[in-house]
Amino acid sequence: MDSNISRTNLTLLKLHQTLNIKGNLYGLNEPKVMGVINVTPDSFYTSSRQSNIDHILTVTDKMIEDGASFIDLGGYSSRPGAKDITIDEELRRVIPPIEAINREFPELIVSIDTFRSRVADESVSAGASIINDISAGDLDDQMVDVVAKHHVPYIIMHMKGTPQNMVQKAEYNDLVKDVVFALSSKIELLAEKGIPDIIVDPGFGFAKNIEQNFELLSKLEALSTLERPMLVGLSRKSMIYKTLNIEPEQALNGTTVVNTLALLKGASILRVHDVKEAVEVVKLVNKLNL
Repeated sequence: MDSNISRTNLTLLKLHQTLNIKGNLYGLNEPKVMGVINVTPDSFYTSSRQSNIDHILTVTDKMIEDGASFIDLGGYSSRPGAKDITIDEELRRVIPPIEAINREFPELIVSIDTFRSRVADESVSAGASIINDISAGDLDDQMVDVVAKHHVPYIIMHMKGTPQNMVQKAEYNDLVKDVVFALSSKIELLAEKGIPDIIVDPGFGFAKNIEQNFELLSKLEALSTLERPMLVGLSRKSMIYKTLNIEPEQALNGTTVVNTLALLKGASILRVHDVKEAVEVVKLVNKLNL
């Protein structure tokens, strides 16, 4: 489909976007906001780092109050050049918070941000309801079986390489076509495994340089050809703060701008550090009746 797909077609493609979560159908006809909680010591955005359970619960409560529909919790830093950690260390970081959140907020939909099948498996058993995999199964060939076992929605992101080497992998014949083709191939494989609830993520910042990130954003509507809900994670990323010559802590205004553009181009979920501001963006864009 041409990248200049009309807004009318974008709306039509989003009419039947539903997910089966905990046995209930969850609609994404109107965009939703996913709050980010990083239980890591080295997330690129310092304010998103959490470790104390009581503090995590306080942050979660605030995100719910601000309008988050989902919480995405991760224990492995995937920023470029991030240090690798063991599976046991990742489990130690994520399982106690998931269990605590599930006890305190049993209705909340929690997503586990991991590319490791064992972490995903144990996290879902502990209370997570969505698996968010930056590698779409490429870094752990058992991941797809875990998704199929638990019958949970699966977020597949476009990335090449690993967090440790992806900066060197930012080469494409045609960026947008390559991203669409890669995600389309994954969807086909997942369908063969009986996995219907798939969310696509174009992977801003993952094996893509700043210019490529903006090219992808400018043509983001092309991903509507996949006919799956689209999650966009642009919050305070380097394409914003490096372009503006500021720090991540100063990138909220820029995040609001790019999130607005993403919604206008078909995003169904905004994955953000700042829930209140993202919810406001959704409310204002919804008023356009596109």
